[in-house]
Amino acid sequence: MAGSASEYIQHHLQNLTYGKLPAGYERADGTVVEQAGWTLAQNATEASDMGFMALHIDSLGWSVALGVLFLFFFRMAAKRATSGQPGGLQNFVEVMIEFVDQSVKETFHGKNKVIAPLALTIFCWVFLMNLMDLVPVDFLPQLFHLMGLEYMKVVPTTDVNITLGMSLSVFFLIIYYSLKVKGVGGFLGELTLHPFSSDNLVLKILLVPVNLLLEGVSLIAKPISLALRLFGNLYAGELIFILIALLPLWAQWTLSVPWAIFHILVITLQAFIFMMLTIVYLSMAHEDSH
Repeated sequence: MAGSASEYIQHHLQNLTYGKLPAGYERADGTVVEQAGWTLAQNATEASDMGFMALHIDSLGWSVALGVLFLFFFRMAAKRATSGQPGGLQNFVEVMIEFVDQSVKETFHGKNKVIAPLALTIFCWVFLMNLMDLVPVDFLPQLFHLMGLEYMKVVPTTDVNITLGMSLSVFFLIIYYSLKVKGVGGFLGELTLHPFSSDNLVLKILLVPVNLLLEGVSLIAKPISLALRLFGNLYAGELIFILIALLPLWAQWTLSVPWAIFHILVITLQAFIFMMLTIVYLSMAHEDSH
């Protein structure tokens, strides 16, 4: 039972990976790759051997699909918007927009028309990706197994590549707006003249490497912490659902329902935190009062 439980967990945590295998590689089914080429991994070992350039097809596919779903419903609401009695979809979209707009007004202290739409996109997209964690852990993997796909992870935010990709996008925006608002000199001054400074020119110069080290670490830590916070919470939640699925049927219902109800708060909170930290970081990038 321990072995089968371990295999079950590993199977559900394995991504559908597409990558390149070298010529002469012996695959899991015993066949040998005659010519180097791209293919789907048959197990975790093959996925690992495919290296850095391998793609997680399931994570990418679900991310794009949920992003398109978000755009579809919000576009539908915009096209059907009326000044008369609004429908349920319009009411929901208006509530979401007002919620995000208020969050931006309270947190962001610069002037940028991109921030509010960006915050709305981040919150809705991350929430939808997190929401996939509430789908029964065996339902979609078994469905895709019937289609010939051995692996299928359906929660994109349990893949650190997805969360890190989003956080790096935020990081590039931080760098872009820091340079745009403060200029190259202002941005470099922020990295080298804070937090320690002195009126003595010699001492100020000596403190530059210390400040650069501290501020550089702080800057780089922003995307890493942003990615790992979201990934860690959702990965842990998914793992608990998988462990519950190993229990007898009566225990599954006893534990999965309360955990799912509690997890609704987790997935919403994590989407909110990712959005708020993005707003805060971009607000700091727009501050030029240094």
